[in-house]
Amino acid sequence: SVLFIFYVSQNDLGLDTTEKDLLLSLVHRPLELRYKYGNLSKGECKPGYTEAKMTSIYPKFSKPAPMFLDPNFKRLSKIISYPPPFGVRTQEKIIDHILQATKRYSLGSELDSISCKKCIIIGNGGILFNKSLGSQIDQYDVVVRLNEAPVAGFEKDVGSKTTMRITYPEGAIQKPERYEKSSLFVLSAFKPMDFKWLRLMVFNEKLRSMEGFWKSVARVVPREPEDIRILNPYFIQEAAFKFIGLPNNNGLMGRGNIPTLGTVAITMALHSCDEVAVAGFGYDMNTPHAPLHYYEKLIMSAIKESWTHNISKEKEFLRKLVKGGVIRDLTNGI
Repeated sequence: SVLFIFYVSQNDLGLDTTEKDLLLSLVHRPLELRYKYGNLSKGECKPGYTEAKMTSIYPKFSKPAPMFLDPNFKRLSKIISYPPPFGVRTQEKIIDHILQATKRYSLGSELDSISCKKCIIIGNGGILFNKSLGSQIDQYDVVVRLNEAPVAGFEKDVGSKTTMRITYPEGAIQKPERYEKSSLFVLSAFKPMDFKWLRLMVFNEKLRSMEGFWKSVARVVPREPEDIRILNPYFIQEAAFKFIGLPNNNGLMGRGNIPTLGTVAITMALHSCDEVAVAGFGYDMNTPHAPLHYYEKLIMSAIKESWTHNISKEKEFLRKLVKGGVIRDLTNGI
């Protein structure tokens, strides 16, 4: 059998009574997990594993948080008081309009019925190149890809399965023929303009101007409305303020307080999956000539200091997840 050991950092001491009680209850969890998972054969999904590991590091972590917005999204108190990217304030009407058209708000009946889900988030890092992880990646129940990272031609390293592709207007695939035939298109909105863009895509209307975007965006998304989702912005909020510790800036987008899309996707998976793995994460700035992405010839030195992200703080958070056994890093880049 396998023994899982939990570590509680010294920072977790000096908490209020409720938190202390919670920590005391966690002391008994390693033994519970030993019996719960000890007899599982290698590779078998471990129900509730991610949540158990997360609460050992973040005692206030609470799993219930819907993956996508549904028509009852206004009941989600954590997002209605923040404007984008951390919430939906000022965007309620346009979201209602979009959701009336998409009609579906989950992963789909087949995946929803799986009682234990293994998920993997594929980053776009050059570290994926020549690792031959494709067949291993395709064994996961849910395979999440980001922005326009291609699959065709790179299957040996990145697999061929795509459950969903999370993106925003400037990151979306621009050539319709490059879209997978059967994945969910998931918008992670960072600004009000992103919802307007999605409404045009859902209703197949013409985009007349690029004003309000920081670079060119897709003019068409070759997906039926029922294959389009809106990611719950709570994951952006939680990643930024609770996990990474970025400045709140009164709940507005500001310098260095937006998490990367990869970390947002991981945060989503922590709430929705029983086991979480990642691949293609981590930039090694000590090797300036290493490939930046697995699919192009740009090198590490092409990275400029980001105005919106705090890469070093984000790295600390992701390393904590890997070290604590919350997520598994297949490419060992974090």
